[in-house]
Amino acid sequence: MAAMSAEQILDALDPEQREVASALHGPVCVLAGAGTGKTRAITHRIAYGVRVGAYNPQSVLAVTFTARAAGEMRQRLRGLGAEGVQARTFHAAALRQLSYFWPQVVGGQVPQLVEQKAQLVGRAARAAGLSVDRLAVRDLASEIEWAKVSLVAAEDYVQVAASHNRPAPAGIERVLVADVMRAYEDAKTDAVVLDFEDILLLLADMIGRHHEVGDQIRRQYKHFVVDEYQDVSPLQQYVLDQWLGGRRELCVVGDPAQTIYSFAGASPEHLLGFGRRYEDATVVRLVRDYRSTPQVVSLANGLMQQRGSVQTGVELVAQRPSGPATGYTAYADDGAEAAGVADKIEALISSGVPAREIAILYRTNSQSEELEDALATRGIGYLIRGGQRFFDRDEVKRAIVLLRGAAVAPSDDALGVRVREALGGAGWTEEPPTARGAVRERWDSLQALAELGDTFDAEALAATGEPATMRDFVEHLAERASAQHAPAVEGVTLSTIHAAKGLEWDAVFLVGMSEGLMPISLAETDDAVEEERRLLYVGITRAREHLNLSFARARREGGKATRKRTRFLERWWPDARPAQRQRQSKATAHDLDADAAQLFDALKAWRLERAKENSKPAFTVLVDTSLVTIAQHRPQTLGELAKVHGVGASKLESYGAEILRVIAEN
Repeated sequence: MAAMSAEQILDALDPEQREVASALHGPVCVLAGAGTGKTRAITHRIAYGVRVGAYNPQSVLAVTFTARAAGEMRQRLRGLGAEGVQARTFHAAALRQLSYFWPQVVGGQVPQLVEQKAQLVGRAARAAGLSVDRLAVRDLASEIEWAKVSLVAAEDYVQVAASHNRPAPAGIERVLVADVMRAYEDAKTDAVVLDFEDILLLLADMIGRHHEVGDQIRRQYKHFVVDEYQDVSPLQQYVLDQWLGGRRELCVVGDPAQTIYSFAGASPEHLLGFGRRYEDATVVRLVRDYRSTPQVVSLANGLMQQRGSVQTGVELVAQRPSGPATGYTAYADDGAEAAGVADKIEALISSGVPAREIAILYRTNSQSEELEDALATRGIGYLIRGGQRFFDRDEVKRAIVLLRGAAVAPSDDALGVRVREALGGAGWTEEPPTARGAVRERWDSLQALAELGDTFDAEALAATGEPATMRDFVEHLAERASAQHAPAVEGVTLSTIHAAKGLEWDAVFLVGMSEGLMPISLAETDDAVEEERRLLYVGITRAREHLNLSFARARREGGKATRKRTRFLERWWPDARPAQRQRQSKATAHDLDADAAQLFDALKAWRLERAKENSKPAFTVLVDTSLVTIAQHRPQTLGELAKVHGVGASKLESYGAEILRVIAEN
């Protein structure tokens, strides 16, 4: 397949994306709302620049915040014919440069990188005279990270932390926290190790002190692109400034409404202040939301407009057709909420929505336990985002070894056949095991590799006209592993909202939407509450089509119903009245208009016929209130029908198709 021409690269974009791609020289600021195709815009910008000769691919450095996002960017750039462009995380790019220059400037190799601070922080706390437990060590480690990425030295910590209203980690006085910070740096020096923040600090210092280092980096990289710019910390901005060295070839992309890491040092001020720093900057707003239905987009916009937040970002314009209404449910307790959500998920899966396209999002990890139990009880597979990484699983490691072995053996079989033959040696079978738990999880991992092989082969055929080879596939897996870009595993995703950023699903359930959880009780300042609002915005905009929000009035069954729905959703949430009053206020057959009444009569006639066939009372098929709701709203799909109160998974399976037929006939 011939490489895309410059005009073809631009033709694939909408007018605003095209404006981004055509602005080849900086400074450029792209304010990109959720689902507006920002990655598409910036990768096409780079590819267009390469195609017209404005950029040498090796002179472009694109940085983002996760290995997965960097891997996706590299993959898209290759597909657009822009191979050779460096797309990395801030830390990966900095570590590569530091490792290259360290032997020349310092001598020897870069010290070992310590991935977990806990042991060193515990040692530092004891050296500072503190007796700390595991949770206190965790809080101290987080505070040390905040100080380092915020460029706050130990001697300035007390004053700066107070000015930022930083809560005392584990209740420890700020003066003592500063002592721990000093002791931690001493402990690292004694152990001859570096932490992740040191990579950026040392590189920036090296560039600043040694002009030949900065000159060499600037000769290499002449054009910079920064994704998720609203999450840049002062330390990352400092490194970026060193890379630029006063030059202006910079394109930044971000969304102020998705700033959810201020607690960790991220600041949207770099994005919001870009126009002040570069008064002649090209500013483009991407507003066309291709991800979500108008129902989801409307809620997302309304949420941010409550405080005028949209004025500093973008107001989304939905591009998809209308979808189902957003669901709001108040449950009696946490157990009832978990069961209700699991029932709705079961109905969605029965209607044809793949489990991997469904997610349950929550504010804190502790909320997952009851949800896991409810899904497991119904035999619904799930995976917890933030658990063991896909490519670190034993069965995946073994499978990749077998695939590598198969790659060196000659064969005329199609890639999909060869992949499945190799996976058979790791325990994969055509049919999934009936057992759940670890056995099913291992099979799901191998099945994900099998399906990835099919997708890879199809994409290669479409792009080149030639089928992919096993060697190509193994190399592709190696690249995905390095980027931690896991294939989709069949199962409902359980995740905190923070960990879900950058992802999307057909159906999203946001649980625990009550005061104290959203916003979380720890959000005591106005700024902290506004960050919680932005976090909810991120959660809402993960949904493509189905969005359900819920909360539980009490923690335990029979407990006191003291919880209230979140203040953020009061404008949209139906009155959360006690269940008895809700039942009394439901519509009856007398409230139906003529058309709905005709459908109600048809549904009653169908129900009577079904009841006679089963030799059971009519109400055991469906109660009148359910028939009234169906007659009022006329659901067109099994998914819409599943939202009717009283239509559970078993009734949907038994009667769903028949009910839809009755609706269609009337």
